[in-house]
Amino acid sequence: MLKSQTIEKILDLALELGGDFAEVYQEDTRHSNIRALHDRVESSSCGRESGIGIRIFSGLNSRYAFTTNESEDNLLQLVRNMAQGLPNQGKRKVPLGDPTIYGEAHPILTKPQDVDYARRMEVIRRATSAGMAYAPEIVQVSVSYLDLEQDVLIANSEGVFAEDTRVKTRILISAYAQNEKGLQSGYFGPGAMRGFEYYADLDIEWYAQEAARVAVTMLGADKCPGGQMSVVVDNGFGGLMFHEACGHSLEASSVAKGTSEFSGKLGQQIASPLVTLIDDGTLANEWGSLSVDDEGHPTQKNVLIENGILKGYMIDKLNGRRLQMEPTGSARRQSYRFAPTSRMTNTYIANGPHSKEEIISSTDRGLFVKYINGGSVNPATGDFNFNVSEAYLIEGGRITKPVRGATLIGNGGTILQQVDMVGDNLEIRQGYCYAGSGALFIGAGQPTVRVAAMTVGGVE
Repeated sequence: MLKSQTIEKILDLALELGGDFAEVYQEDTRHSNIRALHDRVESSSCGRESGIGIRIFSGLNSRYAFTTNESEDNLLQLVRNMAQGLPNQGKRKVPLGDPTIYGEAHPILTKPQDVDYARRMEVIRRATSAGMAYAPEIVQVSVSYLDLEQDVLIANSEGVFAEDTRVKTRILISAYAQNEKGLQSGYFGPGAMRGFEYYADLDIEWYAQEAARVAVTMLGADKCPGGQMSVVVDNGFGGLMFHEACGHSLEASSVAKGTSEFSGKLGQQIASPLVTLIDDGTLANEWGSLSVDDEGHPTQKNVLIENGILKGYMIDKLNGRRLQMEPTGSARRQSYRFAPTSRMTNTYIANGPHSKEEIISSTDRGLFVKYINGGSVNPATGDFNFNVSEAYLIEGGRITKPVRGATLIGNGGTILQQVDMVGDNLEIRQGYCYAGSGALFIGAGQPTVRVAAMTVGGVE
């Protein structure tokens, strides 16, 4: 990693040439990915990438550049190029001191890079065998193994000097079932901010069989009817609905520009009193967790909505300037190739007072959503849609037949008001989020939640 003397020269020069804030972000990442189909390796890759990103602020003007040439001369010339035309403000840099080393909150026992290829393949074989054995209708199981180890250094002109090591481990399992009615698929992708020891605790066979169960179940599913109805979303990755429906609208990247439906609404009742929405990057070893964000601030538990009241936003440094609010440890980026901005970590609805059984039994007619595939939202309006991978009708307070082809359509602000029951069985699952600063590891979760009325798109 860069020597402190070089970092100080970069920051000093950026301020001398007109910046009022300067930042250096350095990254060294090792990764591997193996994709197998029926125990046959379809692709396998591993690699290492390193680079440096430099950012300069002048008021609300931000300039960012990155390079893979880490020589001191190149970095100083990069700063000179970036700073052209900035007014000379004569801001002084705070001395760096010694770096703060993070990582103790997320202990790693076995770094993935220390594990040989055969042990990784054994994990893949276990998942493949369990999925294929589930039922004769299963015709194919695809498994991807991935791991990542990332060392970062973050320093800025306000005296922040942080170093962190981030380790991610995940397995993605897709099962395909086929009969005379067609072809259906099921998917599960558990992951964690852990090393290879994760697989000693993970019930790989259960996850593979669960992916296979979804595929087989959907083979016999009827077409989903459309219309307005109550929707019960199960715990776990159903939390993706709130991640998309309102989480993005609470990121300062949209709030500060006034393009969020929640801009200027702090302290207002924006949701049902049953809804408490939290983003927490400190959860030990969770997939979306970080010890320190990509601006060098320790992550924290941010209560965004409490009992329906809007309490806060997820804020990065630049948008904090625009909002005149302090950062919340929410600045993230995919790599040194991206400038950081406000993004989610582990976002979830907190537990409520109801049991899952109580929620279902009190629903006369509706849709029970077991798993959501993914979705999208317009942060300015809050309008969203989600694809459902496994769903069932609720009739007379009972879950009845499976249905396929369901989509959930609505508006974030509206759906928050329509939540009328929240369960007590919170679970957080793992996924990716794609936005302005790249693809990020995120956790999304909730207990079982009922939305009193929502538009369900069905199959003609």
